[in-house]
Amino acid sequence: MATPTKIETSPNPFEVAQQQLDEAAEMLELDSAIHELLRWPLRELHVTLPVKMDDGSTKIFHGFRVQYNDARGPTKGGIRFHPDETVDTVRALAAWMTWKCAVVDIPLGGGKGGVICNPKEMSDGELERLSRAYIRQVGRIIGLEKDVPAPDVYTNPQIMAWMVDEYSFLKGHNEFGVITGKPLALGGSAGRGDATARGGIYCLREAGKVLGIELKGATTAIQGYGNAGSFAHKLGAELLGLKVVAVSDSRGGIYNGNGLEFKAVLAHKEKTGSVVKFPGAEAISNEALLELEVTVLVPSALESVITEQNAANLRAEIVVELANGPTTPEADRILQGAGVYVIPDFLCNAGGVTVSYFEMVQNAYGYYWSEELVHERLDAKMTAAFHSVHQAAKEHAVHNRLAAYLVAVSRVAEAVKLRGWVS
Repeated sequence: MATPTKIETSPNPFEVAQQQLDEAAEMLELDSAIHELLRWPLRELHVTLPVKMDDGSTKIFHGFRVQYNDARGPTKGGIRFHPDETVDTVRALAAWMTWKCAVVDIPLGGGKGGVICNPKEMSDGELERLSRAYIRQVGRIIGLEKDVPAPDVYTNPQIMAWMVDEYSFLKGHNEFGVITGKPLALGGSAGRGDATARGGIYCLREAGKVLGIELKGATTAIQGYGNAGSFAHKLGAELLGLKVVAVSDSRGGIYNGNGLEFKAVLAHKEKTGSVVKFPGAEAISNEALLELEVTVLVPSALESVITEQNAANLRAEIVVELANGPTTPEADRILQGAGVYVIPDFLCNAGGVTVSYFEMVQNAYGYYWSEELVHERLDAKMTAAFHSVHQAAKEHAVHNRLAAYLVAVSRVAEAVKLRGWVS
């Protein structure tokens, strides 16, 4: 196995998001005022959160909520709990949420939230108190018709349940629609748990069709084994017959050329806390996993893991971006030149926000759909979005990310102009 390329630095994610927008704006010949408006969040809130810890001390946490653009509807986006969270990461993610909602053509804008903390070092009680403290601060700017949060990195349905309870208490009545990704018992939607990965798998299925690549038995590597990555393993095998040969998490990765069985790997991770040291598998670093000779590569972890430093070493035919912002603009150009087919993040991982939108609709009506109906409607949305991007890429002779931007930015720009924000 070749020595992997070591990535030395991570670019500022918000600068990456702005560069991606700038390229699309130039191709669209976007009005300069609209372009400048779309480069920045419309509003953001920085919060300071005192939280009583289990040992009786009070710890001060810092957090953010960014509402990037609401021209097409209320802003929508997850809340992250992460020790390395920054406001620029949250801004970038809010921007990508804006384009994500637009590319799948749902009537929402983009938002994102984050708290700087390490949830792995906190008890359930401390997490609950932190979650409620966050809602007490951001509750003034969120709501079903304003901004609707959801789970993201290191948050989950239970944390969303605490948040919706706190918000309902502040309002004096139940308002379950203010947050999505909730438990089913509190108005969550069937099919939400695997929605992000499922949407990506639907896109991969369509990519296989347009490229003429047989996906049954296709070797696959998955970087990141959280919700999206683990479900990609499960659904990729079940729906497409993918042969997953490598997976990884924050502690490292594993490789077996004969394939890794989902249930066994998941059981090992649940027992040990990591995929590493899985019986019968070879240890592999996250960097080396990206450069494996596989048909499908699925980055499902954090931002900027594919850069100009390692892009030329990727040997996958299709990159399925379940993570947000895993590829830098410089890397995009390298991958395009090498003929690698990239399904860009804000198309590929839009299944989560699409089903979150379905959850909002169900909450608003008090009428809930079957899991089969959710899957059917998600499939229709993702398939239509994939082909709109694929067609735009062919028409303009550009890589898929730029094509996705062309589709999404034109839709947001149209809403901005129609509303009279820019004459």
